[in-house]
Amino acid sequence: QVQLVESGGGLVQPGGSLRLACAYSGSTFSIYLMAWYRQPPGNQRELVASITGLGRTNYADSVKGRFTISRDNAKNTVYLQMNNLKPTDTAVYYCHRVTGGYWGQGTQVTVSS
Repeated sequence: QVQLVESGGGLVQPGGSLRLACAYSGSTFSIYLMAWYRQPPGNQRELVASITGLGRTNYADSVKGRFTISRDNAKNTVYLQMNNLKPTDTAVYYCHRVTGGYWGQGTQVTVSS
């Protein structure tokens, strides 16, 4: 059974940084396209970034140059490094395995002074 467990969220001031991690278990990790999504308060879930098994990345325009997605296939973990955070980045962040539609439980990120 596939499980995704996010960690690393919290409260941070504008301009600060956080690194989210998603621990994956249950099947082969390295072959799957993985993604981070977020859901701001009162809004729909939106794609933040994705990464293929070979490390090819894609980003939403709103986070380009500030966020970096990466993966460690040996540790079955995908990361999201978030720098220069803005209040508009406030959301619940979810880890997602695209094939099969698996989601983590989400981790709250709040950017506020």
